[in-house]
Amino acid sequence: MHVGMSPLFQNPENAISDAEVYRQEVRLAEMAEPLGFDSVWGIEHHFTDYTMCPDVLQFLTYMAGHSKNILLGSAVVVLPWHDPVRVAEQVSLIDHLSGGRLILGLGRGLGRVEYDGFRIDMDEGRGRFVEHAQLVLDALEKGYMEGGEATQQPRRDIRPFPLRSFRGRTFAAAVSPESMPIMAKLGIGLLVIPQKPWNVVREDFEVYGKVFREVNKTDAPKPIVGGFYFVDESADRAEEMAYKWIGKYYHTAMKHYEMTAEHFGQSKGYEFYKNVGKYIGRHGTQGAADDFVKLMPWGTPQQVLEKIEAIRDVIDMRAVFGNFSYAGMPYEEAERSMRCFAEHVIPELRSWDAEPLEVAPLREMPAHAAA
Repeated sequence: MHVGMSPLFQNPENAISDAEVYRQEVRLAEMAEPLGFDSVWGIEHHFTDYTMCPDVLQFLTYMAGHSKNILLGSAVVVLPWHDPVRVAEQVSLIDHLSGGRLILGLGRGLGRVEYDGFRIDMDEGRGRFVEHAQLVLDALEKGYMEGGEATQQPRRDIRPFPLRSFRGRTFAAAVSPESMPIMAKLGIGLLVIPQKPWNVVREDFEVYGKVFREVNKTDAPKPIVGGFYFVDESADRAEEMAYKWIGKYYHTAMKHYEMTAEHFGQSKGYEFYKNVGKYIGRHGTQGAADDFVKLMPWGTPQQVLEKIEAIRDVIDMRAVFGNFSYAGMPYEEAERSMRCFAEHVIPELRSWDAEPLEVAPLREMPAHAAA
């Protein structure tokens, strides 16, 4: 099984300088390859202390230059906030610079603060995502972008021409049940960030798999699963730290997304998230945070392996990647947890059979692009 890690670049309540956050998070990311991780992932967010990585592809380009073989994952590029032709160009460029190491993750975003900051009506989010995703996917295969009902992109070549296909290495974050057939029709894999019980995720995957087979005439690719990890050789300490720090992370998410606000889940295409607000209303913010912690792989190395195995039994993922530093956790704690995971968990995960994540083969530039 493929194993990755992701720096989060959080600075809750601006407790330290952003410069120190970047120094430490980049240091942890640069440790990933020597420790035996297979990939590093970047997560896009804007304007708040929640996650300070406004340009995932720029961060991954830096990582490409500071690594040799490790894969580079976007989790995710939020397409409604970007010009799709620029995304296609940037993706092609980083793939050339890295030797084909990019794993492309796409998403539509949920934060009102971000939509408003980009002067985009959140009601347009789903439509913009679907149109932009199709344009980008087609451009990366054909070498040019053209069309889009709203985008009206005049035909322009993508240069440098995409050197490798992105089929089989493009994924999308999907949480709501309504997103499952959309991703299946686009022909892309699923990137799962645990947010709801795994039996509910299983039901969503059944819909996704059925539609994927109907539309694409083949089985869906195996998913990739993120998550918040805390690993310690003491079970009691691991539990204490998980509930403290992973729980605190969920409080930062509730704040950033304004989950308790009346408007949350009211935008078109985001109706599913009303249920999240109702859940928090019933259980309280601390109860919701505690339930979020229960979804995550924390504990001793053996407990973490058992939890990952339980997730695999439900959705049969091909890869996992973990956040080890979050919510203002001291960086020495994050490094300690990450090293414990690398030493005791990665070797076992590597022995598990799973559909591989691989660098795509080189391909020839078509005649229309070479002319």
